[in-house]
Amino acid sequence: MAKQAKVLNSTEIRRVLDYVATRKHALRNRALVLMMFNTGMRVSEVASLRIKDVVDGEGNIKNEIRLLAENTKTNEARAVFVNEKLRKELQQYAKVYANADPNNKFFYSQKRDSDGFSSSTLCQHFHYLYKRVGLDGASSHSSRRTFITTLANKGISVRVIMGLSGHKALSSVQCYIDCNSELMRNAVEGLAMV
Repeated sequence: MAKQAKVLNSTEIRRVLDYVATRKHALRNRALVLMMFNTGMRVSEVASLRIKDVVDGEGNIKNEIRLLAENTKTNEARAVFVNEKLRKELQQYAKVYANADPNNKFFYSQKRDSDGFSSSTLCQHFHYLYKRVGLDGASSHSSRRTFITTLANKGISVRVIMGLSGHKALSSVQCYIDCNSELMRNAVEGLAMV
């Protein structure tokens, strides 16, 4: 069985954000990292986002991003919910796109003649980002595993997690959840036998 991508804790995510703050394209990279960790979207889904998918006609970040069926692994459209903190972060980044064509990709790549990141180039982007930060075992899939594991740690129903992650099978979601000390401690703490 292939090794699972590392689940990052809040300190490790902070290290990633601190690193991107010191680099070129800091605003974009911060928005990318936070989008990945706060939505649990697949890399291919994030790479497919257009400005019009994320930003409304008045220039505000939408509370809900609608993923088209052709942009999801399951070929089924779904909604991705944007929490308030992420919405504010994305609003800062969206200023880069004031008056831009709404059909442009939401996350630009360094190559000015490109149409933004592809799934492959975004995977590579995260691979090198985590390597530079020194997070062994982390990959573009780490954010999705972290998102799902965090929800499980908070006691969120697996059915809700399936809906948020776009999984159709319970067994698929179970593979993402990192069974850790926190999860087991929370389970025992919630159990009062006598």
